[in-house]
Formats: sequence, structure tokens, C-alpha cells
Amino acid sequence: MNTDSIQNRRVERGVVPGMEAINEVHVSEPGLIVVDVAAADDATAFAFHTALASRWATTSVECTTREAGQPGVRLRCYLDLRQSPLDPP
Repeated sequence: MNTDSIQNRRVERGVVPGMEAINEVHVSEPGLIVVDVAAADDATAFAFHTALASRWATTSVECTTREAGQPGVRLRCYLDLRQSPLDPP
């Protein structure tokens, strides 16, 4: 890693390619969460989503996104903490 690189100091703002911007309705009330996952591969991203979905109400996910030239995958889901946990610890 080159710590002097301008790229390393650059702060990215905006939307990851392939992902939509977070809509106001997605976080319109306390307890609503947008979860963006960055993982090494599809299996890891889906395993994380499965762990969330086993505990809280989440949206379903069908695919991950990839950014050309970048490692890993990304996945977005929406979570509702207002509901009682499905599987209390």
C-alpha cells in the first residue's frame, strides 16, 4: 500500500456502481436499516444475509453486484429492527 498516494487519501462520495442510492423511505423511521455488505465472494455475502434474516425481518436478496476491476462482491438488504427478534439469543 502506498500511503502517499492521492488515491489512498481520496474520500469517495456517491453510490457504488450497481447499487441504487438509499431512498428516504428506507430510513424514514427509527429501527429501519440499510445494510450494505462487501464480501470476498457470493457465498460469504449470502451467508451473512442468512444470519441477519434468521434474526430480523429483512428483504430477500437474489444476487450480488461486482464492480469491474475491484475485488469482491456487494449486496444490499433492508432490515427492520422494530419487529421482535425471530430467534432471541
